[in-house]
Amino acid sequence: TQFWDISPSTGPSDSWTIHGLWPDHCDGTYDSNCDTSRAYTNITDILKSFDKTDLLDYMNSYWLDEDGDNESFWEHEWGKHGTCISTLEPSCYTDYTPTQEVPDFFQKTVDLFKTLDSYTALANAGITPSSSKTYTSAAILAALKTSFGYEVVIQCSSGALDAIWYSYDVRGSIQTGTFVPTDPDGSKSNCADSGVKYLPKSGGGTGTTTTTTTTSPTSTPTGTPGTFSGTGYLNAITGGVQTGCLISAGTWYTSGTCATYTAAASGSGFTLKSSKGPCGISSSAFTCASGNTATVFTASGGLLSYNGGTTFYAEAVPSGSTQEAISTSSKSVSVSFQWESL
Repeated sequence: TQFWDISPSTGPSDSWTIHGLWPDHCDGTYDSNCDTSRAYTNITDILKSFDKTDLLDYMNSYWLDEDGDNESFWEHEWGKHGTCISTLEPSCYTDYTPTQEVPDFFQKTVDLFKTLDSYTALANAGITPSSSKTYTSAAILAALKTSFGYEVVIQCSSGALDAIWYSYDVRGSIQTGTFVPTDPDGSKSNCADSGVKYLPKSGGGTGTTTTTTTTSPTSTPTGTPGTFSGTGYLNAITGGVQTGCLISAGTWYTSGTCATYTAAASGSGFTLKSSKGPCGISSSAFTCASGNTATVFTASGGLLSYNGGTTFYAEAVPSGSTQEAISTSSKSVSVSFQWESL
């Protein structure tokens, strides 16, 4: 869910901000405050303890409380909703470190938000903040559906647009599962059919203009790309959402631990190696094995690139214990790989 706060204004003047992420019962109802023993009151400190300073910086720009108390807002969202996500329960971790579910929750919420550029989706349809223009709900909903691919819910307060709800079905865990866009199943839009205001952010708030923006889910990966050097993970990005990663043989997996890869400079690019051996492309297949000749890769926009292209392919998005082979030849699913430095 995203907010458009105008009084006081929060966040950049050309971006919506984050409200939260929560599960429901597929009928619009949801549980809340599910585990008071994990209703942590030190979210900032927890994120810092897991070296999530980049995430924290982003949250302080895009996940903002209208009264300026971001920490309390984050604590509220975690306690009310985060504690109700079953795959974030300590028992779901193989080797649980206390509070590690907190960065998982906030990272996933931010990653999803980065794929949902509501401001641009509306602007592309000629719907921009204005003190004089008004819009129809149908036009707003159509613009957002064009970007997202499915219906969304919009909410208004005093006749002005101020919230958007996006819906997903999740296949797997919040940490590594696939977030599949879907139509909403509960609350309906409450804005008037016509005369809907979309007011500019101004005065008394923390609004600024951003110099960078995210784009639609079909073109921009989530997360902050790292430089291909040293050791790191190769996170899989499909449909604009991080969905699992590569494991040591070079296959795509969504239900286990990511393999650690080593990137070493070579010529005009770099080579990759896992515990299985050098990684290379042979007969269109990406593999990592002891007998491989290492392929020299390059990077483009933080993504792994081969022969000038960042798109790789698989027969399907893996689920459960299934692994999917990666190919440079066109198949059913397109996927890119983003480096996460360790």
